[in-house]
Amino acid sequence: MLILKILRRPEWERFRAEGRTSGAPVDVADGFIHFSTPAQVVETAARHFEKESDLVLVAFDAARMGPALKWEASRGGALFPHLYREMRLDEVVWDKSLPLGASGHIFPEGLL
Repeated sequence: MLILKILRRPEWERFRAEGRTSGAPVDVADGFIHFSTPAQVVETAARHFEKESDLVLVAFDAARMGPALKWEASRGGALFPHLYREMRLDEVVWDKSLPLGASGHIFPEGLL
């Protein structure tokens, strides 16, 4: 199963350069890295990145993340994937730009 992380371009570039990251400032503050499923990511983008345009959508294989990935109740009681360790670049399945269009973010074709 794919899980998704939205990163700002500088966060993505730093992650690529260093090969690992503790995530965005909100992740560091919360003590885990927030992910979304494909069914959850549109609302995540709208809520937390509403007017941001220089974003990168990064896909990970949840099965490769091991026991540090926990599924926990969050928004509306839905289970969200939370990673209790750093993300590693070798776990990335793909990355794509996530531009902002006139009516919201434009997600890669076939994802949703």
